Amino acid sequence: MQNIIDFVLEIDKLKQVTRKTKVLNSERYENSAEHSWQIALLAASLQPYAKEPVDINRIIGMLLVHDIGEIETGDTIVYAEDGWEERKAQELACVTRIFGMLPAEQGQRFLALWREFESGETAEARFAHAADRAMPVLLNLANQGQSWLENGIRHEQVVARVAPPIREGCPALWAYLEGRLQEAKEKGWLG
Repeated sequence: MQNIIDFVLEIDKLKQVTRKTKVLNSERYENSAEHSWQIALLAASLQPYAKEPVDINRIIGMLLVHDIGEIETGDTIVYAEDGWEERKAQELACVTRIFGMLPAEQGQRFLALWREFESGETAEARFAHAADRAMPVLLNLANQGQSWLENGIRHEQVVARVAPPIREGCPALWAYLEGRLQEAKEKGWLG
């Protein structure tokens, strides 16, 4: 029991990892734990629109663990272009340590979900990636481009980074977002 409690208290640190997007109707930036919770619910809600049949329980598991490595690395804006290999190696070391706090079978299950998300090779991982890429876009659209404007992000950067994974995992969601992003560009919400 104690190792499970230690694990849960360790992952509480994810609440301290600040992201670049503000929560709606607030000046406060969201944290990575909130992001993980929200995209898990987004994915559960969007399941009927998945490109392929998917196991929503595996997807929710992936989304709940996918950012735990940020406890040690912090969050990096998705539009960053350099340093991803080093960052992912650091995240792997972090999640291996944290999941290693659990009984072996549980820790291995969480690590397998994390690795599946990172590899992006299964239908579930592709759908999880679609939700992960879409949520910051949805928040920016609702916040009139807040983090795009603050970080000088251009329309072309957003489309290049989010269109492929969203299209691959949830084409209907991309069809919705594509028009909304064009409107955001016309309104000057992108740098």
